[in-house]
Amino acid sequence: MKLESAMDKPSPLPRLVDILEAIDVLRAEVAGLSIQDFAADKRKRWLVERGLEIISEASRHLPDSLKARYPAIPWRKIAGIGNVLRHEYEHVAADILWRVVMDELTPLELACTLEKAIIERFKSDTRKVDFPLSPSTRPAT
Repeated sequence: MKLESAMDKPSPLPRLVDILEAIDVLRAEVAGLSIQDFAADKRKRWLVERGLEIISEASRHLPDSLKARYPAIPWRKIAGIGNVLRHEYEHVAADILWRVVMDELTPLELACTLEKAIIERFKSDTRKVDFPLSPSTRPAT
């Protein structure tokens, strides 16, 4: 049986970027609209639904260790909204979509932005770090 190392796992960076780009698109789509205008615009609602589906699916591919660093984010609900939008789309009210975009994406955005910055920082760091220190690299005492 082969143990999976961190090197075998795909980077979460593309999924973080997908989430952040979807959030940007969602905010741009509702910018300047009232909830009434949004509710009356089927195209805008469809775009928001698709953006939330992308966020949902991308969140499912983030490692559990990343999600554990942000326990206040409702990861199960984020993953679950995609199922609702795909399978029960006729029951999704415009005001729910509106509330999610206007009020509930900021913590997710902040977490994804932070994780993206960390990954990019360490990806560009050319120093070789052996962690944890192996006996051959441990300083002599």
